[in-house]
Amino acid sequence: MTKDNRTRIALIHALTESVLPAHQAFRSLWPEAYVFDLLDTSLSADLAAGQRLEDGIADRIRKLADYAAASKGEAGETQALLFTCSAFGPAIDAVKNQIPIPVLRPNEAAFEQALDLGSRIGLAVTFGPSFSSLRDELLGMASERGQAIEVVPVLVEGALAALKAGNGSEHDRLAAEACRRLPALDALVLGQFSLARAADAVRDRIEAPVLTTPSSAVAALKNLTTSPRAPLRSGTSS
Repeated sequence: MTKDNRTRIALIHALTESVLPAHQAFRSLWPEAYVFDLLDTSLSADLAAGQRLEDGIADRIRKLADYAAASKGEAGETQALLFTCSAFGPAIDAVKNQIPIPVLRPNEAAFEQALDLGSRIGLAVTFGPSFSSLRDELLGMASERGQAIEVVPVLVEGALAALKAGNGSEHDRLAAEACRRLPALDALVLGQFSLARAADAVRDRIEAPVLTTPSSAVAALKNLTTSPRAPLRSGTSS
């Protein structure tokens, strides 16, 4: 595929720590894609401080999506949007209804894969405000399938702070230790893009399949943009 006809994908981030995992997944699974980034760290900061989606965050997310969708460049027009921060599900769903190109929530593809694997699903997060929206998203997707599930939560305390301080090895250690204490599962979803870096450490501690959101999302986007009628759940299990 030549430089001028690569698929143009917009990545919309609310955490600096999500940028590298997203690009690593594209380099590994879809190097031909042309990806560009929009980053607004105030979104996650404001949410963590107690601001609600309806207090203006949802509108800011929509404006970022509108800008990304309208962007054109050497690879042509933007053909899909991928959000990488997991705390804004309802706002992203609103964007899906407003923009005529594929829009993917961060965990959407990984959740589809987890549901294919069974009914007892672990959900690990390092950003506390993400958990309730992610749990609701997973339960809603299961309900649409007519599938009863149990969501087993794990909040990896201190891991995101360690990563922000530049201590990636401590982040990975904390994630592995927290997940080691989980009961038997059919699948474990590492629920944030920044957690993907800890996947190997977590796999060393548990027997269940470990799904990372960047790899699942990139594989699903590649599938959606090259075979639009293909089901979302056909992504990778990396």
